[in-house]
Amino acid sequence: MVTRIPRQPVIDALRDEWATLDALASGLDDAQWSAPSILPGWTVADIVAHIAGTEWSLTGREIEATRDVAALEHVRNPIGELNEKWLDHYRARSREELMRDFREVTAQRLDALEGMTEQQWDAEGFTPAGKDSYGRFMRIRVFDCWIHEVDIRDTLGLGEPDDLLPATWARKEMSASLPFLIGKKAGAPAGTAVTVDFTGPAPRQVHVAVEERAAIVPELDGPADVTLRVGLADWARLIGGRTTADPARVTIEGDEELGRRIVANLHYMI
Repeated sequence: MVTRIPRQPVIDALRDEWATLDALASGLDDAQWSAPSILPGWTVADIVAHIAGTEWSLTGREIEATRDVAALEHVRNPIGELNEKWLDHYRARSREELMRDFREVTAQRLDALEGMTEQQWDAEGFTPAGKDSYGRFMRIRVFDCWIHEVDIRDTLGLGEPDDLLPATWARKEMSASLPFLIGKKAGAPAGTAVTVDFTGPAPRQVHVAVEERAAIVPELDGPADVTLRVGLADWARLIGGRTTADPARVTIEGDEELGRRIVANLHYMI
């Protein structure tokens, strides 16, 4: 069964996030634009190029490799290799060309998404999280673009994102991994109840109950065994294994041992 995601809010979230990234990147001076980012081997410009290249790939556009990128230390899979091909492509081009392409491809993608039928949106296919609906893939795209905004801001000391709509859908995508993180990676025993209290631009308490399997539930039957209170961007840093991640910024209430075990096992993105 595929994850059914409402279409228009996710399209609107992508539109808002791409507009925010455009304004953010356009406002940087040349030193900020070319600064090494918190992501290994990437500059701030490379983060923008990565987003543009991913969207071009989704239009069906292909590029040829100019070097062997598989041996790079931070490249671990075919998606990583594709990312590096796009970075090389844009490193040979000017800032103006990259930003023009960013605007062109995001406009194309929004037109394509607006033109999709509900059947196409809900159709099962590839996503970075395994087979699921195209709508789920686009929710992942909101999250990916949003966390890269966090990366740019962290690199340059520009604070955290505050746009509500992209943050909301980024939170929904991050919440989808909670049963896996709590039930499997952290090994929470059957009968455990966990609440993650997200704070920041899109606050929400998300509850996970562990029975035969861990699952998100609308509410708990009683108090949570452990509550983790954390800012949305801090959670993203932790699951993304960012150098800016700080487990100490997660407040643990209740079962300290279980809480620490969950926090220690959050990193799953590559």
